[in-house]
Amino acid sequence: METKPPEKKGIFTKLKENVDDHDEQMQILGAAVRLGVVIWSGFIITLSYVELPMVKKSATAGDITFVASIFTGALATFGLSTGNGKKTDKKEPTKPK
Repeated sequence: METKPPEKKGIFTKLKENVDDHDEQMQILGAAVRLGVVIWSGFIITLSYVELPMVKKSATAGDITFVASIFTGALATFGLSTGNGKKTDKKEPTKPK
C-alpha cells in the first residue's frame, strides 16, 4: 500500500486555512505587502550610500528622493516616523526699531 507524501502548501493556502475571516486575510496580506515595500525601499536607500566592490555606481543614480518618500510613507502606515525627534523652537520675529 502506497502512501502519498503530504502536498506542499503555499503561503496563500496556509493563510486561508488558518484565518477564516476574509477581512483578516486581507489585513495580513496588506501588512506583508507594506513590509515588503519597506524592506525593498530600505535596501535601495542603503545601496545608494554603500559602495560595493563589484557594483559600479553610475553618475545618474544619485537621486533617491522618490524611493525615500516611498520608504517614509510605508513606515508611516505602521505608525513610525523617520524624524530625528528634535523639535524646533519658533522664535519670535524681531521688531524693527
